[in-house]
Amino acid sequence: MASYACEPLPAAVKLLVAGGFGAGKTTLVASVSEIEPLTTEELITAASSGVDSLDGVERKTTTTVAFDFGRITLGPAIVLYLFGTPGQDRYWFMWDELSAGTLGAIVLADTRRLPACFAAVDFFENRAIPFIVAVNEFDGACRYTPAEVRAALQLKPHVPVTTCDARDRQSATAVLIALVRHLMATDDPSPATQVIPRKRKPA
Repeated sequence: MASYACEPLPAAVKLLVAGGFGAGKTTLVASVSEIEPLTTEELITAASSGVDSLDGVERKTTTTVAFDFGRITLGPAIVLYLFGTPGQDRYWFMWDELSAGTLGAIVLADTRRLPACFAAVDFFENRAIPFIVAVNEFDGACRYTPAEVRAALQLKPHVPVTTCDARDRQSATAVLIALVRHLMATDDPSPATQVIPRKRKPA
């Protein structure tokens, strides 16, 4: 009976794309996904008035009400499965479920609303989930150096900070590669037990 040499299956890596409301999470997942991304975008209605702040993102017309999902193959040995988290406070109950089994995360930051990503940074720090911060450079937004962003977010020295345009596939893919490299350099990428988050002060 003939035997066949089986090629090893690629490693599947679950990653999260997190950040504040309107930071560009859905856009980034859609930019890099090699499959039609699963999104749960819905129109913003009057029912969210007074609940979801649109300060700084007044032209935003849709919002994620569950999560986004995409996939990207970085090579024959690794496939990334991306889960974009909802940014609104009322959907935070989903974060624990989405973070189960994840190896790392991207915290997408918007300098127009930088405090909106403080909670995401705390979430991953307090669960010992490795993450990087990617500043999504929106048109017309102020530009800051990675060092300035690091100081404003009170990040630990080992946390990488980069910039990107979430609309651009090459730029968004570079962010994923930066996260994978960070994970490879991290001794213990497994999530830890939840601890009480500390409060952050806006810079």
